[in-house]
Amino acid sequence: MGSPIVGITRAELHRLLRAALPAGALRIGVRALTVDQDGPGPVRIGCADRRVHAELDRPADADLVVTADLVVAADGVGSRLRGLLLPGHPGPVATGAAVLRGITAQRLALDGEFELTWGGGAEFGHILLPDGRAEWHAVLPLPPGTRFADPLAELQMRFGGWHAPVPELLAATGPSAVLHHDLRELRTPLPTFAVGRVALLGDAAHAMTPNLGQGACQALEDAVTLAAAVADAPDLPTALSRYDAVRRPRAQAVARAARQAGRLGQGLSHPLAVAARNAAMRLAPAGPQLRAILRHHTWQPPRLGGSAPAPHSPARGRELSR
Repeated sequence: MGSPIVGITRAELHRLLRAALPAGALRIGVRALTVDQDGPGPVRIGCADRRVHAELDRPADADLVVTADLVVAADGVGSRLRGLLLPGHPGPVATGAAVLRGITAQRLALDGEFELTWGGGAEFGHILLPDGRAEWHAVLPLPPGTRFADPLAELQMRFGGWHAPVPELLAATGPSAVLHHDLRELRTPLPTFAVGRVALLGDAAHAMTPNLGQGACQALEDAVTLAAAVADAPDLPTALSRYDAVRRPRAQAVARAARQAGRLGQGLSHPLAVAARNAAMRLAPAGPQLRAILRHHTWQPPRLGGSAPAPHSPARGRELSR
């Protein structure tokens, strides 16, 4: 792609984003419960302090009203605002898989910045961080709610015989550093990423499986594209229409590709199916195979204050984060 893959921890990304905000702009511990955009005035978001209200699902709990000309709903895969704006959408569904991930406690001597391996009914990958540690993940087909008494020991049992550096990555990770999340996705694509003066962004708009490492990347692309559209368009409706036209086709295409990658990765467990997949990958020319795998990892950001890219223009660029 002409650029290195860049790994960054979620905590560091949050720190950088917070540092760019004006003092007092960030309010934490608050959940949006209602949205009202009737009439020509600002959008009104009813919020509740989660430290005070235990339920946090009742509109009556809203004790704070925030007004804005534009609301960006980036409240995750279980987005409440998405449900309020698009009540007919079925929402997220369980994929039948889970991801376990961690960060090594010390630096490792790794050959490359990124590696991904498909096995029989499993996927394992890692990405190198700037400080020499590595973030790794394992995707396994597991029923929702499955949990292990010792997740690290479970992974060492399953992946202990895999090629280097998989066992070394697990050995360099502390037991308390392993996170386990059931995977959900928006399998039914949203009909729009903008409703009135509210823009849906990130997992709230296109929650996808992690098999391409594109979830956070697509959210960052959303944010840059939305900022460019707002800066360049003559009015807010035009900006949101442009944002939807540019982002929805690409993000939903990436989500479909991630789902397909999962089916070819941890989704294959029968020995004959795994052998056929592996043989096909060995026989395929390396160049076209690499371009096919990475075709969604390239992107050209629009210029702030300039013209946003056309909805179906070819994109080139770098992966922003994983």
